[in-house]
Amino acid sequence: MGYGKWVAGGLGWAFGGPIGGLIGFALGSLVEKSSKAEQSSTGNSTAGDFAVTFVVLTAAVMKADGKVLKSELNFVKNYYLKFFGQQQAKEMLQILKEVLKKDIQVNEVSAQVKAYMNYSSRLQVLHFLYGIAQSDGQITPDEVEMITRIALGMGISSTDSTSIKNMYIEETDSAYKILEISPDASVDEIKKAYKKMAIKYHPDKVSYLGEKARLAAEDKFKKLNEAYEKIKKQRNFK
Repeated sequence: MGYGKWVAGGLGWAFGGPIGGLIGFALGSLVEKSSKAEQSSTGNSTAGDFAVTFVVLTAAVMKADGKVLKSELNFVKNYYLKFFGQQQAKEMLQILKEVLKKDIQVNEVSAQVKAYMNYSSRLQVLHFLYGIAQSDGQITPDEVEMITRIALGMGISSTDSTSIKNMYIEETDSAYKILEISPDASVDEIKKAYKKMAIKYHPDKVSYLGEKARLAAEDKFKKLNEAYEKIKKQRNFK
């Protein structure tokens, strides 16, 4: 049983440190040890690094409330299918099931991600995690706490963390929080904030991770635009 090019080829830093330990355990439980699964640290993120990181952090979020339900695995499976395709989703789910059996050192894993993954990719990881948490129809306080902890460990700013959270959990003045501005901001400040966020969240920022990641980033970009349009309507400007 092979675990695809995304695992065997192109992985760098993700096969080292705490992430590598968890993935090594998972692969060791699924396949014979291979010379392909040796540790290395290139310092460059790849689509494989991103996918492996997402599997590990998905497990952390799923375990946040102390239980993992079959229904949750089905939701995650469908989410993986949507964003990663059938073959990769199948492989990711098999590895996820093994990682779920282990204790996940969230702070150490998050610190490794911060050290090797650029900021735009870390924002996309956070976006994915909220999507997973919401996939069963609700985001629990335990899941929010875990994702917030991961965001802090990955070095995501509090404003960016709050912005992405409000794309999934509606709070008072959510549209403004998504744009990282206050409700009393002027029209000019709103327009400038939107332009700044449009650059930060543009899908091309993560295009090097592959077409699937870029397409997934379009969802975040869409939520940003929806927030801007809502404010424009409320404040009556074009």
